[in-house]
Amino acid sequence: MFDQMRIEKIAKHLYESHASKSRFENLSGDLAPGSVFYAYKVQEALNRLWEQGGRGAVSGYKIALTSKAIQELVGVDKPVGAAVFSSTVHESPANIELDQFIRLGLEFELAFEISKDIPENTHYDAESVSAFVKAIMPAFELIEDRDADYSNLDPMTLIADNAWCGGVILGSAKYDWQSIDLSSTPVNLSFNSNVERATTGDAMGNPLNSLAWLANLLIEQGRPLKKGNIVMSGSTLATKFASRGDHAIYSIDGVGSVEVWVK
Repeated sequence: MFDQMRIEKIAKHLYESHASKSRFENLSGDLAPGSVFYAYKVQEALNRLWEQGGRGAVSGYKIALTSKAIQELVGVDKPVGAAVFSSTVHESPANIELDQFIRLGLEFELAFEISKDIPENTHYDAESVSAFVKAIMPAFELIEDRDADYSNLDPMTLIADNAWCGGVILGSAKYDWQSIDLSSTPVNLSFNSNVERATTGDAMGNPLNSLAWLANLLIEQGRPLKKGNIVMSGSTLATKFASRGDHAIYSIDGVGSVEVWVK
């Protein structure tokens, strides 16, 4: 039987694994969530423990596994949502201490700021959800995968473990964004002076599709997006695993840039 006691037992196990900086391991046996529904229930219980433990309030959300390639690698057919905590939100330019992570990855994203509470009685698409966007901004997500083995990754454990969100770094906000075509806006990454290019459309065809997907997921779970929430829409480029001394600048044409040094 999968009851609240079991959910909290799994969440406590994950909480203690993070606190002890243990390597990521797939949940199994009595600790296995068993389904997407219960994996998200465990995630919510873990998030409550983190809130009580000093991470601060949930101030936003991230969307992971936004490309078909990574979904196929992990063995899922849809993205994954997870929480961002107030104490893990940094402003650009940021200095990030590598020692705070078991293994730090950087992802390169467009973030949304939500302008008002999103009503629960609607199913959203890219067009309808855009009315709730106050601003957009370039952002890094800080991935804490705890040295996971990507060749043997259980998606239920990934969901329960809050999809490895270790924090975010936000660039300056752009409020007059509505004329920008987010399906094809060029992005540029300078990583230790090596340049890579992509477009914002590499996140689910349009980051507004990501936002709509998350809005609908959270409504189903009874925790809809709120005014002021930050939403990370998914990476436009492959994750970069960081070393001490790394320097990255990620820019979105017509929007701005975000910068980080790894110390």
